[in-house]
Amino acid sequence: MDRMFRVLAFWTGLFAVMFFVGEMMESALLFVVQTAFFITVSYLKLSERMYMYIFGAYLTVFMIGFTYYTTFILVPGFH
Repeated sequence: MDRMFRVLAFWTGLFAVMFFVGEMMESALLFVVQTAFFITVSYLKLSERMYMYIFGAYLTVFMIGFTYYTTFILVPGFH
């Protein structure tokens, strides 16, 4: 399971680089933080159950943040 967190770190790192190249600095910073989190957790040698709990908590925090952003901050059709 620790390898899956390294895979997640790889993909979030790739997105961070793409956001950086696209000059989207806030998104790039967010993904760099996620990459650091995934790499750190992957080397903790936790049990598989604990890795699942951490991933579930990560998904919960993501959905709360995404719902808040799309409900209160995002302005549809604004350029």
